[in-house]
Amino acid sequence: MKLLIVEDEVKTADYLRDGLAEQGWAVDVARDGMSGLHLARELDYDVIVLDVMLPGMDGFAVLRELRTRKQTPVIMLTARDRIDDRVHGLGAGADDYLVKPFSFIELLARLQALVRRGRQQEPTELAVGDLQINLIARRAFRDGVRLDLTGKEFALLALLAQRRSQILSKTVIAAQVWDINFDSNTNVVEVAIKRLRTKIDGPFRSKLLHTVRGMGYVLEVREDEREGSASGRSPA
Repeated sequence: MKLLIVEDEVKTADYLRDGLAEQGWAVDVARDGMSGLHLARELDYDVIVLDVMLPGMDGFAVLRELRTRKQTPVIMLTARDRIDDRVHGLGAGADDYLVKPFSFIELLARLQALVRRGRQQEPTELAVGDLQINLIARRAFRDGVRLDLTGKEFALLALLAQRRSQILSKTVIAAQVWDINFDSNTNVVEVAIKRLRTKIDGPFRSKLLHTVRGMGYVLEVREDEREGSASGRSPA
């Protein structure tokens, strides 16, 4: 899941970015209202965390401008616990409101609720062969056995499953899972794919995660492996 934080307090922004990244989110950070509005307009996010008090353009103005073009879920942050501020934010199009200081666990729960609400028309469970993935609970099972995945491994698996049978390049994977521009000298994608393959394919006869030389990676059931598994033969 991809999230934008618009927050000028460096300590708060870094704390949220690091904590959410540990939970498997891909996080962008903007330090002022204009930069935040530009990112929110140009890129697609699952949810936006928007501070009210921002330099140059406050959060209310950012939200009003954003709502003329996009309906991305927004949770607003403020240090002022005043009813009129909350009414103002909700009236401008905010989906939720949180007063500082707040619990990170509460913020995480509210973000997940907003994502669920925004994805009501999208499936929350995915299946590829005997692999089942629950996007809300962030759990994956293969042949009924729960897989022990890290946050990034789950994000990578979810991306591959959501685009099952589509070949994803290293560049796309790096951008979607790590929110980085791919550097050919960096092997972060190869290392992550290797670890994920060990967990989802290693103990099982049929293999789901495949490398397409020169192109990328794909998650799919292949007929030759399905037939080999059914007949008791190991896939080539």
